[in-house]
Amino acid sequence: MKRREFLLAITAIPLVMSMAGRAHSERPASTGTGDSLEEIRRTWQSLLAQGADVTLSTEAIQKSEGEWKQILSGPQFYVLRKEGTERPFSSPLNDEKRPGVYACVGCALPLFTSRMKFDSGTGWPSFFSHIPGHVGTKWDFSLIVPRTEYHCLRCRGHQGHVFNDGPPPTRQRWCNNGVALRFIAV
Repeated sequence: MKRREFLLAITAIPLVMSMAGRAHSERPASTGTGDSLEEIRRTWQSLLAQGADVTLSTEAIQKSEGEWKQILSGPQFYVLRKEGTERPFSSPLNDEKRPGVYACVGCALPLFTSRMKFDSGTGWPSFFSHIPGHVGTKWDFSLIVPRTEYHCLRCRGHQGHVFNDGPPPTRQRWCNNGVALRFIAV
């Protein structure tokens, strides 16, 4: 195979995966738990502990690098502000099974619930969906193959990447750095 053909094939992979993911996500939304995806997204606040220290405002906040360094640990700063990645299987949240909500460690905005979580076997907490209106996505070109990166909508903190190899109903895997999340049990 010539170099040009090889490079074209590599650049086509994300497009093919994206199209396959879209085809799967157009299927009826059933989570296997008896609740529809829409129901899980709509009722996420039922898993929020009463009096939990979170914010429901998605109004953007901005802090200087120095301010972030004061409130975040070294690993949290590396992931949230420098778009780093923690080592796989290093987060206790990977094995968390209790009902509750996962909030951004930088600004306390809830991003996921335990009903959205699944064991992907990848070593990072993974979710098949997110709380609507609480994350933003962008293309990440740091590797040869472009990926979809996502951030907390409020503080713009890097959380992880989205892949099209998750379970039904979305076929998505929102692969999150555990150090970027705080779990709040019900």
